[in-house]
Amino acid sequence: MELRHLRYFVAAGEEQHFGRAAERLRIAQPALSRQIQDLENEIGFELFDRLSRGVKLSAAGESLLEDARGILRDVNEAIMRAGSGNFASDTPTQHWN
Repeated sequence: MELRHLRYFVAAGEEQHFGRAAERLRIAQPALSRQIQDLENEIGFELFDRLSRGVKLSAAGESLLEDARGILRDVNEAIMRAGSGNFASDTPTQHWN
C-alpha cells in the first residue's frame, strides 16, 4: 500500500464521488477509480458501495477513513518535524490539508 492510495481514498471518501475527488486531486477520474480498485484488491475488501449515482463508503470504508486520515496526518507531521530539525517536539503541527 502506498501513501498515494490513502490520499486518493481519503479524497474519494470525503467527497463520496469519484469525479469530484479526481478534480480535487487534479487527476483523471478513470485513474482514481483504478487506484481505488487496486487498493481494494490489495486489502481484500471493498471500500465503497457502487451506486447508480456515485459511490458511498462501505462499513469497512468508513472504518478505514479515520485511520487513513490519521496515518496521513502522522506522516505529514513527521516530515514537518524532520524538515524543521525539531526532532524532540511533542507538539503536533497544523500543516495537514
